[in-house]
Amino acid sequence: MPSIQVDIVSAEQEIWSGEGTMVFAPGVLGELGIAPGHTPLITKLNPGDVRVLQENEEEQFFFISGGILEVQPHVVTILSDVAVRGGDLDETSANEAKQKAEEALKDGAAELDYAQAKAELASAVAQLRSIERLRKLRQ
Repeated sequence: MPSIQVDIVSAEQEIWSGEGTMVFAPGVLGELGIAPGHTPLITKLNPGDVRVLQENEEEQFFFISGGILEVQPHVVTILSDVAVRGGDLDETSANEAKQKAEEALKDGAAELDYAQAKAELASAVAQLRSIERLRKLRQ
């Protein structure tokens, strides 16, 4: 079965590198499915989960805070400020971040950066969705 090199990189480090037969990512216009031989592409990504299906039918699962996806003939690269392996997601921290962002939006304080609070809320909600999706995949 044909495969493609997949590299997932955060601002701090390379999170994962390996071969995949299919990559799923949260594009700004909907979920993208990238198979070997896909047309070259560069697009923005929303916060959400990235899944890499491997030849052995194992699925690698990651959360990203948004970013850029680049598809080249033999390589898919995902660049994100924050990228976390599925097993390292922390539901308690995500819930706390969500509550903090919701409170900041409610308070409407003068020093509030509305766009930043909305982005933090969107990222926390996406992380919670990813945790729930991973939980269902493992059942």
